[in-house]
Amino acid sequence: MTTDVPGAELSAQEAAALAAIDEGAIARTLLELIAIPSVTGSPAESEAQHHLAGLLGRLGLDVDLWSMDLPALLAHPGFPGSEAPRDEAWGVVGLTEDGGDGPTLILQGHVDVVPPGDPAGWDGDPFVPRVVGDTVHGRGACDMKAGLVAHLAALAAIRASGVRLRGRLAAHFVVGEEDGGLGAFGTLQRGHTGDACIITEPTGSSLITANAGALTFRIAVPGLAAHASSRDAGVSAIDAYLPVHRALAALEADRNTDPDPLMAEYRIPYALSVGTVRSGDWASSVPDLLVAEGRFGVRLDEDPAAARAALETCVAEACAADPWLRDHPAKVTWPGGQFASGRLPPGHPLRDVVRGAAHAVAGAPAPHEHGAPYGSDLRLYAAAGIPTLQFGPGDIRVAHSSQERVSVSEIVHVTRALIVSALRTVGTK
Repeated sequence: MTTDVPGAELSAQEAAALAAIDEGAIARTLLELIAIPSVTGSPAESEAQHHLAGLLGRLGLDVDLWSMDLPALLAHPGFPGSEAPRDEAWGVVGLTEDGGDGPTLILQGHVDVVPPGDPAGWDGDPFVPRVVGDTVHGRGACDMKAGLVAHLAALAAIRASGVRLRGRLAAHFVVGEEDGGLGAFGTLQRGHTGDACIITEPTGSSLITANAGALTFRIAVPGLAAHASSRDAGVSAIDAYLPVHRALAALEADRNTDPDPLMAEYRIPYALSVGTVRSGDWASSVPDLLVAEGRFGVRLDEDPAAARAALETCVAEACAADPWLRDHPAKVTWPGGQFASGRLPPGHPLRDVVRGAAHAVAGAPAPHEHGAPYGSDLRLYAAAGIPTLQFGPGDIRVAHSSQERVSVSEIVHVTRALIVSALRTVGTK
């Protein structure tokens, strides 16, 4: 892999591939993909994978489409966790023909989307894409079907240009990213690998070279049931939970002092958030159980086991200091997604290749580099020894919301940068 510098001239092969971009096809493909309601764990997740396998096949790639062995993956000691129930999961990998002695660059993206939530928050059906000028609205528009489209458009343009590659490009399209990374894990377990990887998560065309992790936790706090008219004979699990909640807030504050420089721009780089609280089954009863579930940020380079131990110790110390919980301690468990942190190795040339490519195709300053406070498939590829970064169209601030949207012109910009990055990484003949 060679290192490019911002401002370098485009080669003849790069210019030819850029000229072959089909902007109309970018818009049409995005509309097609949004219309597939590929919510994590739903049958449409598999429908999207089969659709993408067909598109990769039509581009002339060697396609591996397979049904994952879910029991085997779930039993694997390295399984990253999951939240959505599913009966099946399909993997899709497309490979360009073997060019010889060059490296392999992975272009990765996930097909699954989160549920749309309250329909009243949307202007129309969230899975019927709405076009306003240059902008496409709909669930999955930026997270991350725009990124999938950029990969497809880059592959199509390179093929249409006739540029011959020295190495190979590999498209990894995966399921289950939103709830833990099942698809990426299964793809890597199948043996699909490479020398570097670009994930087109929505980064606003900035460069993300590190991800914090995120662990799903559950805290069960016991109480003592009683009739509400004699509540002093019982112990409310809601009241018992309050000192635990205060302790969690203190833990979050402590863990966010002096963050890694890549995370320093965030007010709370490693958030600890309680997302659901369930307690009680009758209004006139003192509740005897409260269950709180939430998300616990993992610091860059922190072992997830150490992060889990920190939260468990925090809860144990809060219980030890409380008269009721001292003898009836809360119990911490770890269901759902378990995202470790991950980062591109410092000094790896992929960073400068992508920065230089984005600068070369736009004439604008090279993209800003930073980390992200959320987990992604980046950490699975990094853990497998594949240097990985994120660079893609769309704004993460509208992902998972009823305002989700993406600009087609931004997809085109990312496609252009991907083409140049790919050619400079795998080499040309």
